[in-house]
Amino acid sequence: MIRRLVPDDAAELARLLTSNRGFLTPFQPEHAEEFFSPEGQRSRIEAAEHPYAIVDDHDIAGVIALSNLVRGPIQSANLGYWVEEARNGRGLATRAVHGLAELAFRELGLHRLEAAALVDNVASRRVLEKNRFTLIGLAPRYLRIAGAWRDHYLFQRTAED
Repeated sequence: MIRRLVPDDAAELARLLTSNRGFLTPFQPEHAEEFFSPEGQRSRIEAAEHPYAIVDDHDIAGVIALSNLVRGPIQSANLGYWVEEARNGRGLATRAVHGLAELAFRELGLHRLEAAALVDNVASRRVLEKNRFTLIGLAPRYLRIAGAWRDHYLFQRTAED
């Protein structure tokens, strides 16, 4: 269901992002054109802390990643994900979040995961709720998405949940 992204995935990922650009635009920060190129994706994969492909039928169907990993007394990371439009609604994101949460808690020894979902992104909120993430609250103007500062609901899950 998930596997570590490697630089050799860059061309496939660039094609997927380009073909889903219109679908993903309302949910993601604005990106320079280079982001949608194989070179841009290769750089992104190499720089990311914990990037994973969401795999469906041997193809990359989306991405799930841990970022802002903090050790010490907090042992925490942020979780983000997306699934291509053609495969939305089939439970791929739900299963990927489950898999990455297990990896984060069991293999990486994290205590807490945090995820944000746009207020109007009901599907993403449901993915988190199905994976035992609890609502922390509303974060006004949390992230700049599609050119505007947008409100998000913040969720968390701890290793004990």
